[in-house]
Amino acid sequence: MLNKIWAGLIIIGIVFALAQDINDEIHNTHQNGVAQTFDFSIINQNTRTQIILLVNQHKLNARIENEQRIIINLDRQSPENFIKLAELNGNKNRLQASIVSKTDQQLSLLLPELHWQKLRVLTQAAFDMAEFAVKLALGLVGIIALWLGLMQIAEKSGLIKQMVKVVQPLLHWLFPNIPKNHPAFGSISLNMAANVLGLGNAATPLGIKAMQQLQQLNPDKNKASDEMCMFLALNTSSVQLLPPVTLIALMGTQVADLLVPIILATSCSTITAVIVAKVYARRSQHKNFSSKN
Repeated sequence: MLNKIWAGLIIIGIVFALAQDINDEIHNTHQNGVAQTFDFSIINQNTRTQIILLVNQHKLNARIENEQRIIINLDRQSPENFIKLAELNGNKNRLQASIVSKTDQQLSLLLPELHWQKLRVLTQAAFDMAEFAVKLALGLVGIIALWLGLMQIAEKSGLIKQMVKVVQPLLHWLFPNIPKNHPAFGSISLNMAANVLGLGNAATPLGIKAMQQLQQLNPDKNKASDEMCMFLALNTSSVQLLPPVTLIALMGTQVADLLVPIILATSCSTITAVIVAKVYARRSQHKNFSSKN
């Protein structure tokens, strides 16, 4: 179902881009084939090839190659349409134009033609995101493998069981209807540990396993139990002492600047989630008690 939604969004994007490009072609929005006149001043009077071109109050350095061609140097402050033309023609820093006519102070230039801009940008974005996805996945492999290995070592060495014993009072308060020493406590503890360490991908299979075990304890199979709701709230808003591995792969060492904000934000979200889940659990218990009486 999700694949169909994404496919539909992509098709809608292509249709809108194509419609906009057709409209631009009909009305010649980009002024293809229309000469434009610009003021200029000469920098070097000896060669008279180095000039300053005035474009929409922007001063651009340019060089007249010959009677038919001019090279315009661009920077970040250059006009947006010039930058787009340069990027679409393969060079972000230089734009080549044809000289139609020239006077002492003005140049009439024919800029490169721009066709199907939206469709080209959409296609380029698709290739860029595909390349980015591959790089991101490769960057995550090493980090996830490291933390999953540490988690396996902790589980084999019995460290997880010791951790469960330490947090047993807290888990029993959060999940009062789970029997003592039930396997669900171990899955929940592993899931919470993975989330705390920023291993969202590793936490997913652990969370699914914990949900399956909670479903076995659920008296009403067609309705989520209070424990399942509490676990979902914790899993969604978990405290994170370490940044997510995705951020580490994207930002590198700069992610350290976000460490304190991440801890504060996730702590607030977790406290809020626990309070809301407890309130609704008590309401549910009160309703069930009232209906029985």
